[in-house]
Amino acid sequence: MEEVFERQQAAADARANRGTSSAAERARSGAFESLRLSRARILDQLSRATNPAHRKMLESALQSINIKCGE
Repeated sequence: MEEVFERQQAAADARANRGTSSAAERARSGAFESLRLSRARILDQLSRATNPAHRKMLESALQSINIKCGE
């Protein structure tokens, strides 16, 4: 899963560095970056969560993000 995120981030970085990205590509890259940051935050919270209900909510949110990213 981490590899998927890394590949997508590398592709987004390559488009940004080319300077030829369209508005749609920039929007897609921005949306991906937002999902990537949300995923990192959720994983951090999940590593510290002890309440079963809270863990379940975080796992559900993580699953939703993974689906949105094409997992």
